[in-house]
Amino acid sequence: MSGRPTGTRFVILALLFLSVVINYLDRANLSIAGPVLAKELGIHSIRMGLVFSAFGWSYVLCQVPGGWLVDRIRPHKLYAVLIALWSVATAMLGLASGVAALFALRLAIGALEAPSYPINNRVVTTWFPENERATAIGVYTSGQFIGLALLTPALVYLQVHFGWRGIFISVGLAGVIWAAVWLRVYRGPLSYRGTNEAEIELIRSGGGLVDLSDRNPGGNERTFRLRDLGYVLSKRKLWGIYIGQYALNSTLWFFLTWFPTYLVRYRGIGFQQAGWLASLPFLGAFAGVICSGLSSDLLVRRGLSLSFARKAPIVAGLLLSTTIMGANYTRTPAWTITFMGVGFFGNGLASITWSLVSAVAPKPMIGLTGGVFNFMGNMASVTVPLIIGALVRGGRFSLGLTYISGLALVGALAYILMVGKIERLPPCV
Repeated sequence: MSGRPTGTRFVILALLFLSVVINYLDRANLSIAGPVLAKELGIHSIRMGLVFSAFGWSYVLCQVPGGWLVDRIRPHKLYAVLIALWSVATAMLGLASGVAALFALRLAIGALEAPSYPINNRVVTTWFPENERATAIGVYTSGQFIGLALLTPALVYLQVHFGWRGIFISVGLAGVIWAAVWLRVYRGPLSYRGTNEAEIELIRSGGGLVDLSDRNPGGNERTFRLRDLGYVLSKRKLWGIYIGQYALNSTLWFFLTWFPTYLVRYRGIGFQQAGWLASLPFLGAFAGVICSGLSSDLLVRRGLSLSFARKAPIVAGLLLSTTIMGANYTRTPAWTITFMGVGFFGNGLASITWSLVSAVAPKPMIGLTGGVFNFMGNMASVTVPLIIGALVRGGRFSLGLTYISGLALVGALAYILMVGKIERLPPCV
C-alpha cells in the first residue's frame, strides 16, 4: 500500500446528501400544497391530518422488512429502484382528485421510502471511519433541512404559477432522473474505481465496515429470525435511543406537516410570505445538524469518550427544541419564527442519532437494528399529524406546540437515563 488516501468517500457523501434532499422534498411537498389543496378539495383539519399521516403508516410498518432487505440487496440497486418508484408515486399525486387517492398514494410513498435511512446508515458505516462518521451523518442529514429551506420558496413559486399539482409532478420527475444517476455512480469502497488501498485501509482501521461493500454484502447469508428481532427489542440501551428518536421526529414531523398551515391559518400570514418564513427554521436546523456532526467528531478526535461526544449534542438539541412552546406567548411573526428557528436548530443539533445506530448495532444486524430504530422513531409521522389535527380543532394551536415541546423533554431524559455507554452490542447467537 502506497500513496495518500483518496477522497472518494466524500463523493459518496455528496450522493447521499442529494438523495436525502430528494427524499425530503417528496415527504414535505404535501405540507406546502396543503393549505391550497385542502381548500380546493374541501378537506377539513381531521381529514387533512389523516392525509398527512398516511405516509407514516406505511413508512413505519415497512421499517423492519425494509431494514432486513438492506442487509441483503446491494445499495446501488435497491436505492435506485426505490427512488424511481416513490418518485413516480409522487408525480401521480398531481393527478389526485380526493382524499382516497391522496391517502393511497402517500401510503405507497411511505412504503417505498421506508428502507432509505437504513440504506444511508449502511453506506456511511461502510464508507467512513468512526472519527468521521458523525460529520458524514450530519452532512447527509442536513439535506433534509437545507433542501427544504432553499427549495420551499421554489415549491411555493411552482404552486403560484402552476397550481398545487405542478409541485408533485415537478418533484416526481426530478426524482426519476436522480434514480438513474444513483444507479450509474454509486458503488461500495471495494468496487468503486477511484478508491485506492490507502483509503480502504483508512476506513477499515478507523472502524468502517468495508466488508459490507458490494463485493461482500453484509448479512447476505443470514435468514430472518424472530430471535434477532427480539434481541434488538430487548436492550435498554436501544430503547433509550428509540424513545429519543420518537421525540426528535415529533418535532420534525410538525414542521413537515402542520407548520405552513400553522403560519397561514392560525397566524394569519399570507401564503407567499409564509413560504419564505417557513424556510427560515429549516436554515436553523441545517446549521444545527452541521454544528452537531463537526463538534461530535472533534470531541472524538480530542480523546473524549464516544459516549459523551455522541450524546451531548443530542441531549442539548432536544432540550433546545422545547423552546418551540414560546411561540404560544407572542403575537408577532418575527418572534414566532425566532422561537421556531431556535427550536428547529435544536432538532438539527440532535439529528446525528444514526451515528449511535452505527456504533451500537450488532454487525450482522445493522440493517435490522436501523429498521427497528426508524420504526420506533417514525411512529411520530403517524401520531403527530393526527394528534395535532385533533388538538387544533377549536381554532387554537397552543396545545399542539405544548405537546411537541413536552415530547422533546421526554427524549432528552431518555438519553440521560437509559442509553449509557456507547459500544457495539454483541451479535445474537
